[in-house]
Amino acid sequence: MSKDHLKLLFIIPARFGSKGIPRKNLKILNGKPLIFYAINNAIKMPFIKEVVVTSDSDEILSMATKFGAKALERPAELADDQTTLDPVVFHAFKSFSTDVKFDYVIILQPTSPLLSVKSLENAIDFIFLNKNIDSLISVKEERHLSWKYKNGEYVPDYKERKNRQYLAPKFVETGGFVISKSKFISENSKLGDRVSVWNLPQYESVDIDDIDDWNLCENFLNRKKVLFVVSGYKEIGLGHVYNVLAIADELSNNELHFLVDKNSQLAFQKIKENNFNVTIQEKESLSKCVVDLKPHLVINDILDTNAEYIKKLKKNKLKVMNFEDLGEGSRYADVVVNAMYDSNKTDRKNIYFGSDYFCLKTEFYFTNPNKFSSVVSNIVISFGGVDPNNLTLLCLQSIYDFCVSNDIEICVVTGMGYKLHQTLSGFENIKIIKNTSHISTYFNKADIIFTSGGRTTFEAAILGKPTIVLCQNEREMTHYFLNKNKGIINLGLGNKISKNSIFNNFKNLIDDSDKRKKMHNFQLSHNLAHSKRNVIKLINNLVST
Repeated sequence: MSKDHLKLLFIIPARFGSKGIPRKNLKILNGKPLIFYAINNAIKMPFIKEVVVTSDSDEILSMATKFGAKALERPAELADDQTTLDPVVFHAFKSFSTDVKFDYVIILQPTSPLLSVKSLENAIDFIFLNKNIDSLISVKEERHLSWKYKNGEYVPDYKERKNRQYLAPKFVETGGFVISKSKFISENSKLGDRVSVWNLPQYESVDIDDIDDWNLCENFLNRKKVLFVVSGYKEIGLGHVYNVLAIADELSNNELHFLVDKNSQLAFQKIKENNFNVTIQEKESLSKCVVDLKPHLVINDILDTNAEYIKKLKKNKLKVMNFEDLGEGSRYADVVVNAMYDSNKTDRKNIYFGSDYFCLKTEFYFTNPNKFSSVVSNIVISFGGVDPNNLTLLCLQSIYDFCVSNDIEICVVTGMGYKLHQTLSGFENIKIIKNTSHISTYFNKADIIFTSGGRTTFEAAILGKPTIVLCQNEREMTHYFLNKNKGIINLGLGNKISKNSIFNNFKNLIDDSDKRKKMHNFQLSHNLAHSKRNVIKLINNLVST
């Protein structure tokens, strides 16, 4: 027999009485009655099927028919608290199997609303392909140190204490489903002789017994799929990646996914390093790739977008938010956040400008700035995740001899995309920190920071650090924060700046303690403490609609 010819009887038992949660099977969960979810899973199965709800409640049965199920009134003797599930299933099976010979009977509990169509279909495929299995029960894997009550006291139910990952797994039955060959359904049993289990993902295994379980399911069903489309490679650096990672930290209640283009191997690696789901673009059309992933909200951090791309996303009813977008596509996005730019060039209402919308990494919001020091004893050089122009080397060459002569410590912080460490090998007694996950620690110790004109300038500002900037490219030169910030000395394009110019600006800053103090105070005056919160509010407004 082919799978396409399978005849399945889905039985959904839904008694009216519920002591934990009154009217549980009819209670609205994320806009639908609880009974809906089991019925919907069954109806979506691509097999010949009958979907039956058995209940002692006319109200439940009436609701079940609205969602496409057959209604079966349960006899009173099968509707009390003491009745087990076996005779209830047998009654439904007898009622619907007189004219149809079903191959399998599938029992779905309404109290498992997170069970997915995919999991259920895969389980059916599994038992069909494995003819030696008579019944299949949904389970969840647990690895915990457990205790038992024996002879009036609690004693360990294990031989030795181990970390969770080294414990032997236990598989606990869930209320998800039971699948059995129809010939084994009887008044006293719903299982065959040879029983196997199907391990469900943890979130699908939730069985609603009380209000805490209910709230957990509600929160999960309210999740939205947020897709981050991001670029990160040698020429543009990893600033876009760090931006969306900072945002992702705040959106854990949603389903998060990342999409990068084929050039963005560095971005892929960094996102993977942070344990997020990430896909490399395979289709030629970016919009097609995005739509196929079926997100609710698309967050683009890929610099300037074109109008055609954004229009296609909007045509598919997707919410769209862009970062650092000066392209034509910005006209059609729901929200554009241009924290790096000034607002004086447009009056469009969908764009949010300036530092009030800059997203710092979480660590910076919980780092207390060190007090200002009149003596310069520590310099940090950090030019982002890639530093394509090797401005790190240029700054080192400019200030190294002076720092050594004056006992000033130099700390170089490089990102995962920086591949020129060999060029720094001639500098002794400097500290080199590679791809750190806590850069705020090093920044906070600095008295002066050398960096490029990107997001690092904001990180220096929240810690009150006088900053000397060498821009990596012309676009960085347009960042408003560099031109209006009195806590920053902007030297312009790094590859056009002489070593003498770098040194002279550095030496003047060291010699002028009052100037550094003013720069320190001005940096701290920026209202960055709530900037990410403002962005998250914009995102939440989008996902809630």
